[in-house]
Amino acid sequence: MAEKSDTAVDPKLLEILVCPVSHRPLRYDAKAQELISDAAGLAYPIRDGIPIMLQDEARPLAGDE
Repeated sequence: MAEKSDTAVDPKLLEILVCPVSHRPLRYDAKAQELISDAAGLAYPIRDGIPIMLQDEARPLAGDE
């Protein structure tokens, strides 16, 4: 039986995290392992199950994301 991935983000954590730039809620992209800030146009990486909430670590979103 497959175990739950260690990279999954706790739903309770997602409820309280906000973008450090826009201070707006984030959405979770499980496939890309990123937290997306539509308001700021940034995607914050999740590494080993830990969201990296630093603007310098975020990648800019492409126009179609």
